[in-house]
Amino acid sequence: MTTKTTELTDHFDLASERLGGAVIASNDDFFAEKENLLKPHAAVWKEHEYTDRGKWMDGWESRRKRIHGDQPDAHDWAIVRLGVPGIVRGVVVDTSFFRGNYPDACSIEACAAPTDAFVDDLLDPAQTTWTEILARSKLEGNSRNTFVVTSGAAVTHLRLKIFPDGGVARLRVHGDVVPDWRRLGHARGEIDLAAVEHGGDVLLASDMFFGERRNLIMPGRAVNMSDGWETRRRRGPGHDWAILRLGATAAVSRIEIDTNHFKGNFPDTCTVEVAHAPDVSADDLAKDESWWKPLLGRTKLQAHTRHRFEAELDDAGPATHVRLRVYPDGGVSRLRVFGVLDEDQRRALAVRRLDALPEPDARAELHACVASKPWVDAMLAARPFGTAARVRATATSSWDAVKADGWKDALAAHPRIGEKAAQAGPERAVVARSWSKQEQSGMATASPEVKAAIAAGNQAYEAKHGFIYLVCATGKSGDELRAIQQARLEATPEAEARTVAEELGKIMAIRIEKLLDL
Repeated sequence: MTTKTTELTDHFDLASERLGGAVIASNDDFFAEKENLLKPHAAVWKEHEYTDRGKWMDGWESRRKRIHGDQPDAHDWAIVRLGVPGIVRGVVVDTSFFRGNYPDACSIEACAAPTDAFVDDLLDPAQTTWTEILARSKLEGNSRNTFVVTSGAAVTHLRLKIFPDGGVARLRVHGDVVPDWRRLGHARGEIDLAAVEHGGDVLLASDMFFGERRNLIMPGRAVNMSDGWETRRRRGPGHDWAILRLGATAAVSRIEIDTNHFKGNFPDTCTVEVAHAPDVSADDLAKDESWWKPLLGRTKLQAHTRHRFEAELDDAGPATHVRLRVYPDGGVSRLRVFGVLDEDQRRALAVRRLDALPEPDARAELHACVASKPWVDAMLAARPFGTAARVRATATSSWDAVKADGWKDALAAHPRIGEKAAQAGPERAVVARSWSKQEQSGMATASPEVKAAIAAGNQAYEAKHGFIYLVCATGKSGDELRAIQQARLEATPEAEARTVAEELGKIMAIRIEKLLDL
């Protein structure tokens, strides 16, 4: 699963404090506080600095363990909440200045949980499933121990284990941002398509001598001049530029170019262009002008100002990338690129989310669609789906393959018509209960007489067939559900078994669409 290397691919630090990362718990930070792990600056050494507990160290340091023969797996741990959910590609376990007190080894586990999950829930095996993404690996003292991680799941929390004890100066968690649009709650409104928390990235820049390119898309306004993208002073012709990949494809409705804190070194003018090039590399986009369409023509900029443009923008169509050009050089603190996602793009993001869910979470969501283990196993084996069409096709073909033997298990997860899902026992997922309530909404307006008749019909149906009456209830009134029930009471149990399997397939298809809807 992991390979030690000397380099990391250029990825965001998902645990960065700038993005909201935090160390939320540890079992022991006697000598040095756990919060030091994520400090943005490199660790420092203070030769003669001591506290009342010992030598001052710029990192996280636990007390010495006294290991006995029956404690081979003794370790200390710290839990990190990532600033943004994402797929971890590599980690740096930095032991700078820990020379005689660094851990012998470390491992890392990951989970996907609500951002505001309580520590007690994260530590409860019944509530949270942790998956090892870095096997136990040797560490060197006073070194940047760098490891590549090969994991395709998007996670929210990490648990760093150190064996058996000691100090770690910094932890960097490099990876790809995968927004959970359902929890963000604004996939249906105007969003900043370029923002790091929405999956945007700055792929290339012509120069970043004074300021890193990704500062352009960080949260909030810049805190000072160092918190922006700034090029060196150009001596001669030309201009500087940065290419952004948007977190989702959409037509740009407005942009903001912020020169906050850049007072004597802001660009004189700028232009903005867009490209629709989902499968084109950044290098090719930088070389080939044919991809680019104008969005904002050459425009004068001011010092220390948030510039907003909407009416000035050209209609350039859907965009996957944006190029900001500044003339001749200078600094820009933030670039915001706003747009509204259409239905196809929302579905594409939902598929991306489903593909990146950790296996336990994906299993739970698919189980809510149809509670058949063979069907869920087939769906998980088919990931990554890539497109909504493939999700639908796989769901249908997988159900066709297992329904003859699996319909009874799936049926057990459904409530009787007219009853609440919470009464159905096996169906425990909140989302499934919510879906079941929506699907049976026609019963909410049914008359007491119809409800009583359906309840009596449920008993008669079960007595004859040996299983509950099930129908795809979406869009059907109480009277319709009663009429269908009466007709199916006349069928044979064998015919009803086939009918129930077909009805489960219809319900599954509807719930798959809900899974694909943000």
